[in-house]
Amino acid sequence: MQRPAPTIKRPFNTLMVKRSRVKTMKRDDFNSMSLDELWALRSEISSVLRSKISAEKTMLEKRLRQLRSNSLPSEAPQRERRPYPRVFPKYRNPADPAETWAGRGRQPRWVTEQLRSGRKLEDLRIRSGSNARRSDGGRNSKRAQGRA
Repeated sequence: MQRPAPTIKRPFNTLMVKRSRVKTMKRDDFNSMSLDELWALRSEISSVLRSKISAEKTMLEKRLRQLRSNSLPSEAPQRERRPYPRVFPKYRNPADPAETWAGRGRQPRWVTEQLRSGRKLEDLRIRSGSNARRSDGGRNSKRAQGRA
């Protein structure tokens, strides 16, 4: 049972070889050839492949140069990411105080486990220490300094 020939995607401007031009050889043809004839055929195929690959590579490099010349100039300045204030943790794991969560993004596993066990999110909130003053996550710290 023969498999269908795989389709090869080519750039839009390359010419496809028509199937009628391709000479099909049967396995018996190869079996009847001598070793020298097979090596000669192999070298001929290699040289044809080399020339076709180099022609396609040249065409692709030319197309790439065209695309680069048509694109926006590469001298466009890259904008730096603006600095964001540090987000302080709002919740702490009572079982392991080193585990904290700022309340942003997906809930950590320890938070979901604590909520399943009957605790409320408010029970996990950090209340004491220097973070109590920054309940807004440090967003208004500059504004507060300007008033003082």
